[in-house]
Amino acid sequence: SISLSVNICLHCQSNTKPTLDEISVWAQSFDKLMKNPAGRNVFREFLRTEYSEENMLFWLACEDLKQEMNKNTVEEKARMIYEDYISILSPKEVSLDSRVREVINRKIQEPTPHTFEDAQLQIYTLMHRDSYPRFLNSSIYRSLVHHGSHTSSES
Repeated sequence: SISLSVNICLHCQSNTKPTLDEISVWAQSFDKLMKNPAGRNVFREFLRTEYSEENMLFWLACEDLKQEMNKNTVEEKARMIYEDYISILSPKEVSLDSRVREVINRKIQEPTPHTFEDAQLQIYTLMHRDSYPRFLNSSIYRSLVHHGSHTSSES
């Protein structure tokens, strides 16, 4: 049941259900969807149905890396991101062009919090162009809009 997984998913990061205003803002702008934790959760749930959840996981890992100040932790996280999402041996490999891969292969020698910036932008753009329009037409999103438009006392 899709609505069940949506509800579980919405409660992953917070106990507040998104308002109908928030939900409708997600349809206006991919940036607003991605800036909202509940929005990212619902979108990630949708990506899982398309077998492309690794795009969101990679993007989140890059966001996390950009906050990191400790050099050793940066190196550790960068290597993990590389192994999990860049390595062609990984089952969660994200789709990047050869130019971006070359940049990463150079930068990974001396990783910084911004090592994956080009790749992150490419994946963000891919999700925006490719998955986001399908998300807005998906039953997951439509059921949110539908349920959000009926104010309920359920928690």
